[in-house]
Amino acid sequence: MAPTDNHTKSGPEPLTEALIRAAESPAKGKRFLFDGHRDAPKGFGVRIMASGSKTFVLRYLVGGKDRITTIGAVGTWSLQAARKEAATLRQSVDKGTDPVQAERERRAAAEAARSDAERERKARERYTLRALCETYAAHLQAQGKKSAGDARSAFRVHLFDVADFAELAATPAREITPEQIALIVRRPMEAGKVRTAGVLRSYLNAAFTAARRAPYDPKLPAALIPFGVRANPVEVIGTLPVQAGDRALTAPELRAYAAALGDDLPDRALRLALYAGGQRLAQLARARVRDFDPATGTLLLWDGKGRRREPRPHLLPLGPEARALAAALVERAVDRAARTAKRAHGDPDQNPPLFLSRGRPISPDTLSKRVAEIAATLDGQPFDARALRRTCETQMAALGIGKDLRAQLLSHGLSGVQTLHYDRHDYLPEKRAALVAWEAHLQRPADDGTAAVIPFARGAQS
Repeated sequence: MAPTDNHTKSGPEPLTEALIRAAESPAKGKRFLFDGHRDAPKGFGVRIMASGSKTFVLRYLVGGKDRITTIGAVGTWSLQAARKEAATLRQSVDKGTDPVQAERERRAAAEAARSDAERERKARERYTLRALCETYAAHLQAQGKKSAGDARSAFRVHLFDVADFAELAATPAREITPEQIALIVRRPMEAGKVRTAGVLRSYLNAAFTAARRAPYDPKLPAALIPFGVRANPVEVIGTLPVQAGDRALTAPELRAYAAALGDDLPDRALRLALYAGGQRLAQLARARVRDFDPATGTLLLWDGKGRRREPRPHLLPLGPEARALAAALVERAVDRAARTAKRAHGDPDQNPPLFLSRGRPISPDTLSKRVAEIAATLDGQPFDARALRRTCETQMAALGIGKDLRAQLLSHGLSGVQTLHYDRHDYLPEKRAALVAWEAHLQRPADDGTAAVIPFARGAQS
């Protein structure tokens, strides 16, 4: 312990403000002035450093060890206030508390609280509703789900890009309420987009369900766990029943639509979708050159709809018109890919998109918009791509093509036990016969509203 210099024979003399101010600094190290005032607790004094700084301190013993705790700087603390604080600290020491250790614990607790607050602040900024939607869409993409793009589009158009929802999108996902979800879903609903509202609700529900289950389900990505979602605010929002579309074109209307198709890329894609039996535009748009086999005249599409983890192969034995069209599209795509590679001084893509447009597959939205444009030029009620698909199945039924074979042609309703585990027939002969008959039906005169019934093999009927 450094020496003190205010001791008398009877002990340290009482400290005064004047005495403290007059005290000189040591040449090096430190020195102490302890207080001999009758009200001063044992060990209270002033520590003076070589630098000239002076602080009030309390010296005490704990477990046989000499300890000093700092009260405060002289000038900041008055002598009277420091003496009173020292008395309080002395009482703690007498009760077995070490002020130095207590101060360390207090600082550690304060630092931990600051760290917790900082982590909470970062979590609130990072794990928002927007981030949850983006993470869920990334999860769909990692699974190879074609719905990933649809989910991203729904979130962007109806949440991220809506100015009124900017604050809501930045809200921590775990704090989102059912009332806020209702606000999001209600917007497209009130705009008359009932189907869109239902799809949006479905994706939000799936995102929150995945986040809530992520801590307990190893099949879900760990990236969802930090969102801390404990309840799904979408569950209480009722599902939105979407009325089934009932618009189906008549045979003359369908032939008029086919006649309106030109020779540019979107129209050629729409013609192939029609001649192939009314295929989904999104699936057709993803086709690549090697998906068409010129030797067999088959076009392979991939059906990723539903809950299946892997897209299901959907093989179509095309009729003569569709086969010629697909072959021409292959030639066009290969030529475009070669020219693009030549400009870039690279190797051409050996398996480019069948509907190559500006270096990428044509967008299904482009095809849907083109359908609407054609519909607007024809007499009668408007129609969309779904109405065309509905029309194809309806008129196939009128041709005598059975329900089971129509399901094979349009790739729907193929998830039952019989299909999944027992029926291994590829239906290629039946599908080829049906598509040949379908092309003949489409090529009848536009003003002919009749439909010739084609006798199919017994196995092709429902």
